[in-house]
Amino acid sequence: MPTTSHTHSYYAASANDKTARPTLQEHVTADICIIGAGFTGMSTALHMAEKGYKVVVLEGSRIGFGASGRNGGQIVNSYSRDIDFIERHYGEKVGAEMGQMAFEGGRIIRRFVQQYGIQCDLKDGGLFAACNSKQFDELVGKQKLWESHGHKQLELLDRQAIQQYVGSERYTGGLLDHSGGHFHPLNLVLGEAAAVESLGGVIYENSPALRIREGDKAVVHTEEGCVEADYVLVAGNAYLNGLLPKLESKAMPCGTQVITTEPLLEEVQRRLLPKDNCVEDCNYLLDYFRLSGDGRLIYGGGVTYGAREPEKVESLIVPKMLKTFPELKGVKIDYAWTGNFLLTLMRLPQFGRIGSNVYYAQGYSGHGITCTHLAGKVISDAIQGQAERFDIFSNLPQYPFPGGRMFRIPLTAMGAWYYNLRDQLGI
Repeated sequence: MPTTSHTHSYYAASANDKTARPTLQEHVTADICIIGAGFTGMSTALHMAEKGYKVVVLEGSRIGFGASGRNGGQIVNSYSRDIDFIERHYGEKVGAEMGQMAFEGGRIIRRFVQQYGIQCDLKDGGLFAACNSKQFDELVGKQKLWESHGHKQLELLDRQAIQQYVGSERYTGGLLDHSGGHFHPLNLVLGEAAAVESLGGVIYENSPALRIREGDKAVVHTEEGCVEADYVLVAGNAYLNGLLPKLESKAMPCGTQVITTEPLLEEVQRRLLPKDNCVEDCNYLLDYFRLSGDGRLIYGGGVTYGAREPEKVESLIVPKMLKTFPELKGVKIDYAWTGNFLLTLMRLPQFGRIGSNVYYAQGYSGHGITCTHLAGKVISDAIQGQAERFDIFSNLPQYPFPGGRMFRIPLTAMGAWYYNLRDQLGI
C-alpha cells in the first residue's frame, strides 16, 4: 500500500502546502504521463506544461515523498562525477557537451522560483570545504576545470579566509561557488507542483504505477485507474518498487541521514555560518550542512548501502556535527530522518528510452538537485524532437553492480570504506 504521509522531517513539518491531491480512480488521457512527483518529474511536467502539453503526474505516495523532499537542500553544480572524469572515460567531446550542461540546473531552479513565486527560503552561495591539503589541491583543480567550461563564479579560500564563512577549525580551505545556494527542498517541489497545476497539469497522489503497457499509446495502470498517453516518463528513482525490474537492476538504493537542531540564537548562527552559505566537505562520504530559514542547523552525512534504515539517526550524525561545531554539544535535535537516493556504478545519471515513447531518468548518485532540473528540460526537448542533449546522456554505458543482488551491497560498502579511510589519512 502507498504511504499516505511524509517522513517525520523538518521539511514536512514546515511545508507550505499540506493539501492532499486525489487518488486516480478513473481512465484519463494525457499527452504525457509522468511517474514520480519528485524533482525530475516536476521539472519535466513544468517544462512540458509551459509548452502547452496536457500533463498527468502519478505519485505513489506524496509529492516530494522521496529524495526530493528529504535532501540537504543544496544547489551543487556539475555531476556526482566531475567533468574531468567524464572526459577521461568517454572522450573530450562528451566531456565538453556535458560540461556545457553542468551548470544549467541551478539556473532552472532560480527561474522557477522567480517566475512562479515559490517560497522556499532560497539563499545564494555554496562552499566546498577541504579537510586536508590534498583536498585543497583538488579544489584548485576544480576551479580551473570549471572555469575552462565557462563557469567563472568561483572564489578560492585559504585556511584564514574560510574562517569568514565557517566557524570551525576542521577546514584547510575551500572553494566558494557564488552560483550555488540552498533552499527548503520540499517547499520547492511543492511550489513546482502548484505551478504545474496552474498551467492545467493534474497530479494524483497515493497512486503508484503498477504496470506500463507499451504501444503507440502507452497505458499506465494503477490499482484503481489508468492513464493513456502519447509519452511516459518513469521518474521514480529509488522508489520504483518493482515497476521496471530491468531498470532497477542498473542501480542501487542508498540511504543518507539528516538531523535538524532546535532554532539557534542569532549570535550562534553568525558564529557557525557567518555568511549563511551552505557547506559540503570533500570527503568520499561527505558531510553537508546549512542554516534553515528559521535559524536551525540542518546537518547530514553518511551513506547506508541498500537503503537500510538505521535505528537511530542521531547516533550517526550528531558526532559528525560535533566534530565540526563542538559548541553545539547539548543542543536539542528536533528532527532526524533518512531517505533513499539511487546510486549507479559509474556515479553518473542514467537516461534512456524503452521503446519509442517511454523515457526514464534516474541514478543521480547523491548529486541530483541540479541535474534533476536539467533532466526536465532535456527530456521535454527530446519529446519535441530535439534529442541531441538527451542522447548524450542516454549513450553513456549503464553497467550493473558487480556481485549481483546478493553481493553488490557488501562489495560497494567495502569500496566506500577504502575511500573513507583514504580521506581520514589524507592520502
